[in-house]
Amino acid sequence: MYYHGLETQYQNEEMLKEVIEKVYKGTTTIGIAFNSHVVLASDKKATSGIYVAHKNVKKIVKISDRVAMTVAGLVADAQTLADYIRAQAAYYHILNNRPMPLKSMASLLGLILNEYKYFPFIVQLILGGYDYYEGPKIFAIEPFGDVTEERFTATGSGSPTAIGIIEAEYRPDLDVDKSIVLAVKAVATAIARDVFTGGVGVDVAVIGKDFYREYTYTVDDIKKILGR
Repeated sequence: MYYHGLETQYQNEEMLKEVIEKVYKGTTTIGIAFNSHVVLASDKKATSGIYVAHKNVKKIVKISDRVAMTVAGLVADAQTLADYIRAQAAYYHILNNRPMPLKSMASLLGLILNEYKYFPFIVQLILGGYDYYEGPKIFAIEPFGDVTEERFTATGSGSPTAIGIIEAEYRPDLDVDKSIVLAVKAVATAIARDVFTGGVGVDVAVIGKDFYREYTYTVDDIKKILGR
């Protein structure tokens, strides 16, 4: 029995390592909170190992009129979690006649991921939006349920490059147009430097108190933004 327990523990540890490798290999998504709004952005490439499975994938999922989520990792797991939190948020709104707090959504997703950590959802998430109670919010949600509130964050294999660009140029008072330029620049730089990040452009979602907007920037659009 003791040996069997050690064997099971070893298998679990190996599985967890594999999960981490899968989540952090491929994709770049970012989330940035400003004084008046948040910006989420992502690349559009889907990979399976070194194989490029698709070049035009949407990795920003709308949860409600004021909330969206970026996804990195296994598509089926991400879709399941997005459907779940979307349903829970809608149910909360019906019961309480007000939106579910963003922190509650992030905590609920963290609890689900932690509960299944030995049969894990292979995902890394950024939840962002304009909170009904506290304004612009960004939460980073790690594969095993860690939840942290951030002013800006990034996921995926291109995240070190993207976060460096954001750190260098971030200001909380940036307006919508300048904040979009910063987000696109961060993801575009990751595309240029990370082989697992890419696709046919950059997707962006901008969320404020009274608006939710989504944009797709093509390669030509990105060149104009970056002045290249």
